[in-house]
Amino acid sequence: MNPASPPPSHCTAGDTIEMIISHILPALLVASLSVKSLVGRWRVIHTKFSILLSSLSTAARYPHSTDNPLFVDLIPKILSTLRSLECLSSRCLDATLPGGKLHLQSDIDISSATLPPLHDLDILLRSGLLYNPNQHSSAIVLPLPLPSASRAELSLFIRELFARLQIGTIDLKAKALDSLLQFLSSDSQKLAPVVAEEGDITFLIRLLDPSSHSLIRDSATAVVSLLATASDASRRSLFDEGALGALLRLLDAGSLAVKEKAAAAIEAISADTSNAWAISAYGGVTILINACRPGGGSSTVQGLAAASLSHISAIDELRASMTEEDAIPVLIDLLASGPPSAWKSATLCLCSLAFFGGDEIRLSIVEGGGLRHLLQLLLDPWPSDPGLVEHALRAIPALSFSPAASKTLSASPSFFVHLSDLIRQGTASIQFTAASVLCNLLPNEDVKRSMAPCMASLIKMLQSRKPASAQETASRALLSLLSVRSNRKELVHDEKSISRLVKMLCPLQDEINKEFPVSVLLSLAAGGGGGCRRRLAEAGACSALQKLAEGDVPGARKAHQRISGGRIKNLFSSLGRRD
Repeated sequence: MNPASPPPSHCTAGDTIEMIISHILPALLVASLSVKSLVGRWRVIHTKFSILLSSLSTAARYPHSTDNPLFVDLIPKILSTLRSLECLSSRCLDATLPGGKLHLQSDIDISSATLPPLHDLDILLRSGLLYNPNQHSSAIVLPLPLPSASRAELSLFIRELFARLQIGTIDLKAKALDSLLQFLSSDSQKLAPVVAEEGDITFLIRLLDPSSHSLIRDSATAVVSLLATASDASRRSLFDEGALGALLRLLDAGSLAVKEKAAAAIEAISADTSNAWAISAYGGVTILINACRPGGGSSTVQGLAAASLSHISAIDELRASMTEEDAIPVLIDLLASGPPSAWKSATLCLCSLAFFGGDEIRLSIVEGGGLRHLLQLLLDPWPSDPGLVEHALRAIPALSFSPAASKTLSASPSFFVHLSDLIRQGTASIQFTAASVLCNLLPNEDVKRSMAPCMASLIKMLQSRKPASAQETASRALLSLLSVRSNRKELVHDEKSISRLVKMLCPLQDEINKEFPVSVLLSLAAGGGGGCRRRLAEAGACSALQKLAEGDVPGARKAHQRISGGRIKNLFSSLGRRD
């Protein structure tokens, strides 16, 4: 077969396509079936020729296809490969196999391997870029769509960017990624789901591979990070396509900037517990722990890695893996000398390990200095994050069961003073958590006296509807403090608190479980000097308790008897003194 002559230098892309479709490919289809040697290989190549002819014929039917630079750039590559295969098919028609069979076989394999334009052409056809003319297709950098752009315009823009990513040169790929970043940054929450739906997320993740050009890999990491943090839909798409494994590899061995982007994406993906389990499958527990160590990255990386650990600490199997990988000393180091951005997550991890781990784990936390540093977080003058304070408070009761922890807490009266301040001044959530801590600890009488200023706040908490256990918790905390005589005396002299307490007994306040204010009154009725029972009676407690006693509210009858009995006794004492 005689090879077709090369196209003249002035030949347009359209002319070259026409020549390939009308002359070169038909001749090659015939030749590939006429060869006398290496028939099997040529049957495979014949199939590729058929696909190429069909794809080029489809593309040629679109009037604007030759306006697309990605398509035009493919034509010389296709022509060069076909020319090479023309020569090789001629050699296979010669029974003498000039050059030798092995050499010819190698040449055929090399040339047939250069038919990736088939894949690139398929990408262009599927993207719709060849039949949706874009006046900016020839631009090196695509202009971003206007804010008023329609969904169809956004989709076309995204498909063209991804086509450039898959087909273009390194420079074109880099510019496409820059445009994608700018596009997403303009309104990430709105646009990330569109990119996830219209773009090729699988290919984007492939760019995170260590074999990718560093410039492309770094930019792709930034895009993936933005998609992961922008919306649930794009985050789910990344996870489903296997991004987590690639991101963990980058966190383990990437540059500092890449580690920060990867850590942000991992944190966002692992926040969903249905995704967090996969971290262990990729060996990610060890990677995250190492990222929290000094020198594992910037303070940003440490904070994000600690946050990811806090997410996976909610899963039983992963908690076990964390302890096996010596996460506890690393978490304690974060509390002691890590960045403030990591404190909350480290505290949450320790809280989870303390609550759900065994005695051995709790002892390990205490002996490693975990409890001491948690207390320091509460007592530090640093302007505390409410969430940080709350998590630290929750961890302390779980740790307090061990003798070592009890000793540490007993040696820290300032902790209980701070606990009192949190009950008085904290948010509703922190007040409740602090009161819960008080219920679970056994401070001595001196410490209880120092906490007397928080009793008024606990009285208010008795009226709380949420959480469901708030009233019971407030009651238990008050009963602990009222076991000290001087505290009972101080509370009954607080007219506002006593008035509020008695009003809670009113049947109309049906949102309050009457047992709890009754139990507090019963404790106060034990007396504290200074006319405790008389003050309670004068506030109207007797009549209110009598009604509750008639309704068989537990403790109401006994409280009524104590207060009213004490009042009568005082009356007789007064009359005796007059006589």
